[in-house]
Amino acid sequence: MAELLTAVATGEDRDKRLDAFLSAAFDISRSAAERLIAEGRVALSAGDVNKKYRLRGGETVTLTLPDPVPAEALPENIPLDIIYEDEDIVVVNKPSGMVVHPAAGNETGTLVNALLYHCKGSLSGIGGVERPGIVHRIDKDTAGLLVVAKNDAAHVALSAQLKVHEVSRIYEAVALGNFKEDRGTVNAPIGRHPVDRKRMAVTRRPGEGREAVTHYTVLRRFGQMTHIRCELETGRTHQIRVHMASIGHPLLGDPVYGGDGSKFEARHRALIAGQCLFARRLTLTHPRTGERMSFEAPLPEDFAALLTILERETV
Repeated sequence: MAELLTAVATGEDRDKRLDAFLSAAFDISRSAAERLIAEGRVALSAGDVNKKYRLRGGETVTLTLPDPVPAEALPENIPLDIIYEDEDIVVVNKPSGMVVHPAAGNETGTLVNALLYHCKGSLSGIGGVERPGIVHRIDKDTAGLLVVAKNDAAHVALSAQLKVHEVSRIYEAVALGNFKEDRGTVNAPIGRHPVDRKRMAVTRRPGEGREAVTHYTVLRRFGQMTHIRCELETGRTHQIRVHMASIGHPLLGDPVYGGDGSKFEARHRALIAGQCLFARRLTLTHPRTGERMSFEAPLPEDFAALLTILERETV
């Protein structure tokens, strides 16, 4: 069955063109939005569908995704921050703003394109031609560590470790609000948002969503913001972002889950490009040697600069 995505226009979207709204709501290019409108894949709860339609606010916009057509990713000479590499795995420190693998609206400039060039095509094929080597992902605007498989045996072994929670992934983040406790656990299933299919949400009804567990620890308190460490027990889409928002502490700068729009963000917008979240440490068992290995990356310059500013400002 074709996949349907929906988004609801708010008052802030009033007078925005439909193609511009689609581009922002579904993270696709403006040209891709125009093409989908022309193909009849966009429906409105009110009004005629054309790219020049001006939203009034309150409309439900439904996008019917075309069936995916696998497209082979091409090598691109893009610099990479390689933390570790051998014949089986690559551990890379992905920068914020880089998409992990090609998808609609992001066909080039991804981590996969860069890895194909760096590894000269020597990547696991289990993920298909559009996701070679990719065992797990992190969001476009999240920087940090992830492991890539260079062959199928490594891919199978790493995937098995992820499935039974034997890969440790530790993140650092800046969240809004002052946490009551120094540490805690959010154990709440996550599934697709019932209205906005581009978002995830904590699901309340039995049988909905998938198990998701996040452990958090307060590292430093800055008045109305908190520097935290999060350890994933599971690895659901947007897990940390959804879980922190669900307990009233969305991540600073997160436009999807309510962490944007603060006065602090407005003052320091040049340092905040999306959610303040960094995949700091990765621990796994090497798929060939069986050795337990840990990798850690330094905080990105913008993240470290934000912490310095928070130390001297009263938020």
